[in-house]
Amino acid sequence: MQSNFQMFEKNTVYMKPDYQTSKAFAVKMDAEDPLAKYRERFHIPKTKDGDDCIYLCGNSLGLQPKTVRAYVEQELKDWELLGVEGHLQAKHPWLPYHEFLTEQTARLVGAKSIEVVVMNSLTVNLHLLMVSFYRPTPQRHKIVIEANAFPSDQYAVQSQIKFHGFDPKTSLIELRPRRGEVNFRTDDIEAFISKEGDSIALIMLGGVNYASGQAFEMERITKVGHAQGCVVGFDLAHATGNLFLQLHDWNIDFAAWCSYKYLNAGPGSLAGCFVHERHANKPELPRFAGWWGHNKKTRFQMGPDFDVITGAEGWQLSNPPILPLAALRSSMDIFDEAGMEKIRAKSVLLTGYLEFLLDKYQNKNFSIITPREPEQRGAQLSIRLQQHDHTICDRLAAQGVICDWREPDILRVAPAPLYNSFWEVYRFAEIFIQEIKNH
Repeated sequence: MQSNFQMFEKNTVYMKPDYQTSKAFAVKMDAEDPLAKYRERFHIPKTKDGDDCIYLCGNSLGLQPKTVRAYVEQELKDWELLGVEGHLQAKHPWLPYHEFLTEQTARLVGAKSIEVVVMNSLTVNLHLLMVSFYRPTPQRHKIVIEANAFPSDQYAVQSQIKFHGFDPKTSLIELRPRRGEVNFRTDDIEAFISKEGDSIALIMLGGVNYASGQAFEMERITKVGHAQGCVVGFDLAHATGNLFLQLHDWNIDFAAWCSYKYLNAGPGSLAGCFVHERHANKPELPRFAGWWGHNKKTRFQMGPDFDVITGAEGWQLSNPPILPLAALRSSMDIFDEAGMEKIRAKSVLLTGYLEFLLDKYQNKNFSIITPREPEQRGAQLSIRLQQHDHTICDRLAAQGVICDWREPDILRVAPAPLYNSFWEVYRFAEIFIQEIKNH
């Protein structure tokens, strides 16, 4: 008989498992978990008593892989011993260092190697990509984002609109859920794009909304956007390393993501970007150019004319920082070894178990606003609280539980499948409900 984990691999429609409320069930699930061994590959923050914290904040900052120190220290050692010669003679030469991550990144997001590159930070990448893919005209100048998108996305698209001489009041469209609802219906998004598409230059949504935890149906949105002549891109900050992505097959034009959340690359670490291969051989695309986007064969001839690299690498500007790349490579080795199919399978089970336990308490002082369908969420439940504020995070932290808060009333809880366990989810539910009852 297949285990729950085996049944959930490679599925896109998930049946609800037979969850149970007992501690014994959590222990049993952990014993059967094929990814349980990966928890030992991460440093777990400790309580004052020296016990492991229940860390449910990987959607904000992922934990440090234990191999990070060795990966970074190797580059420090080569810098110490080789100086500039490390570009070619280091154990992992610095000149092509970002290429060590290319194949892994492509597998992670369902892309071809020509379509991905690790570079810069998330919002920098979004701006660089919009230089190429937001080309407004008097007839087609609008950008569509979701209401309550991450503020940085709002700032970025507003500034791009202004840069091109348009007014965000008329050129920025914020999609909103139906009155009285929290989450978006894909049918509504499709209907809006079909109706207004001839005025829309760019659709740029989050893969997963940071506040609600809703995962957008990217393939469907891309298809209807393209049918109306729109360019379609996504901010995958909360989706990469969280959802099973197929960016190439979904025909998305471009995407960008950070690496410090689910990808565990360290605070403020490097970001990634995707550009579909149909745009690979278009040197005529407008872009902000830099040395590292120049043809590798002639880069060091220092010529005055820019000869763009084919594919996503052609959007690079400067040579990348090696130490953050080393930290990311440490984590990406783990992701590549575990595989996103198994990571996603456990994520669905683990998040569903959290939902099941919270539902059993049926407390009127909180509600789950994240979609109930596993296909429309990742490893995050957003809990809307009544009669509580951000201080609940402090009270939970005093009991060894780390979550995070988003104003005005949302507690975000994210069981990351590589290092969180079913027992931790069980304990969180106990502690959380007791805290709600006590206050």
